[in-house]
Amino acid sequence: MKIIMYSDGGSRGNPGPAGAGVYIEDGEGKVVKKIAKFLGKRTNNWAEYEAVVLGLEALKRQFGEKLRSMDIELRMDSELIVRQLNGIYRVKNPDLREKYMKIQKMRAEDFLLLKIKHIRREKNKEADALANEAMDAGESLRHIDMHDKS
Repeated sequence: MKIIMYSDGGSRGNPGPAGAGVYIEDGEGKVVKKIAKFLGKRTNNWAEYEAVVLGLEALKRQFGEKLRSMDIELRMDSELIVRQLNGIYRVKNPDLREKYMKIQKMRAEDFLLLKIKHIRREKNKEADALANEAMDAGESLRHIDMHDKS
């Protein structure tokens, strides 16, 4: 079975209100899972890494041991994160390094056939929309909280 996972993370401001979006489909294009999660105040790169973690964790919950033999392709529009995850660039930031190590551990244990590819932003529309939906929801919550305090 083939799985294609699109992920995106972003923040408004850097750091600022951040969100993660993950769109997962099977080899025939059927939607397997959609994730939109508000991440609080984070950097863009942290949100990108967290989106990958959220997607991989969702796949692990859904497929369990089967993952070890599944063909999984992660597609992202962050060239930096793709190059870091593929071992081309080093991860110097300690917060990002923690996320990087978590993902590499997951790859070694459960995602043996995982391939990570860079795609153009326009090919990542679904994950981008989910990340923006999460940021919008988080900003609304923050706006409401601010009004509640006055």
